[in-house]
Amino acid sequence: MRSSNPVFSRRGFSRDNGHAGFNAAPQAGAPATGNPYAQGTAANPYATNPYAQTDMHGAPQAPARTDAMTIDGVVTRTAMTLGTVILAAAAAWWIMPVDQANLGSAYGVAIGAALIGFVLSLVNSFKRRPSPALILTYAAFEGVFLGIVSNIVSMYVAPGAAMQAVLGTMAVFAGVLIAYRTGLIRVTRRFYGFVMAAAIGFMLLMMVNLLFAVFGGGDGLGFRSGALGVVFGIVAIVIGAAILALNFKQVEDGIAYGAPREEEWLAAFGLTVTLVWIYIEMLRLVAILSGDD
Repeated sequence: MRSSNPVFSRRGFSRDNGHAGFNAAPQAGAPATGNPYAQGTAANPYATNPYAQTDMHGAPQAPARTDAMTIDGVVTRTAMTLGTVILAAAAAWWIMPVDQANLGSAYGVAIGAALIGFVLSLVNSFKRRPSPALILTYAAFEGVFLGIVSNIVSMYVAPGAAMQAVLGTMAVFAGVLIAYRTGLIRVTRRFYGFVMAAAIGFMLLMMVNLLFAVFGGGDGLGFRSGALGVVFGIVAIVIGAAILALNFKQVEDGIAYGAPREEEWLAAFGLTVTLVWIYIEMLRLVAILSGDD
């Protein structure tokens, strides 16, 4: 089974005997066995011992080694990536003026940063090996975009919107993490299929709405403003929360199967992309609820 987060699309996880693991081709010369956790199998390409210890969910754990992915490493890399986003956003907020005289320039810089961030996200998603430099560069440009947009919304639409969006994003993250750790959310094949279908359908609908807005003017089909905007904003946040659960599962599996340490950067990147998604939708929702989109 492959993750719905494009960041993990090339390192999706498969399910053998009910357990998830990183998906990869068998190692050359590895014998075909009935044990999905034996060395070189598709279920666990990082395993070196078919009798490795199991984690709290029954998934096998690779023997401890110094170059393996760890939760401390994921937390550290995620803090570095999100910290870069926050610092860049703060710098853009204070440096880039968004008054009436400079509003057009601010929008131009924000759009340029967003496009560069999007391209870098694709590059990072499809690179064979994670690149810390490219991931942090993505975070910097994404931060510039978020800083300018947040400043504009806070100044012209809803004062304090950025702080409300930050608190909302933190609440979603904490809620999903607690629900995942306590077993209220279980990432199963059915859960994955539902999230994947919902995410694809939502993105296609938003693309259609954007096309109508570009060629027809206004807000397109009206999916991002008014009552419909509130509904679709909530749906987008729920989808983001579900993808966040997939991120947590991916991290848990990588640690359990002894993924190499470099995968910590991929995990940090995936979490950052999802949190940025949730923040943007939170900011949009606050703007709509303020009565002016």
